[in-house]
Amino acid sequence: MVIQSNMSPEAIVDVWEDTADVFTKYNIPLVNQSLERLVNNDLLIVLLQELNSIVGSSTTTCIEGG
Repeated sequence: MVIQSNMSPEAIVDVWEDTADVFTKYNIPLVNQSLERLVNNDLLIVLLQELNSIVGSSTTTCIEGG
């Protein structure tokens, strides 16, 4: 995964503008606070999957640790 829970919605949208609609869909503000602090864990899992799907990333496209 490219987009991770320690990233902020603001930073994510700065890099991947296409993700803005996902934050709007879940009513998540574009602030400089980590996703893990903004949303509960159940939503976080779904959110990360959806965001990474939009940017074309998954655990199969990335290797652990870099």
